[in-house]
Amino acid sequence: MSDDTHQRGPQDRARISLEQTHELRYWSERFGVGEQRLREAVAAVGPSAEAVERYLRGER
Repeated sequence: MSDDTHQRGPQDRARISLEQTHELRYWSERFGVGEQRLREAVAAVGPSAEAVERYLRGER
């Protein structure tokens, strides 16, 4: 993961990192959810962007 905070999206678009502020912002906007909901989804299904998207759409 890049530490460049000017980067607009994640370096690895397949995995969600909750450690970087810019990634939290990117994924929250991408899925249309707040930071807390994103954290809950990652805790439930892991950091896979595909799994988190399915979870948030209700397709667990």
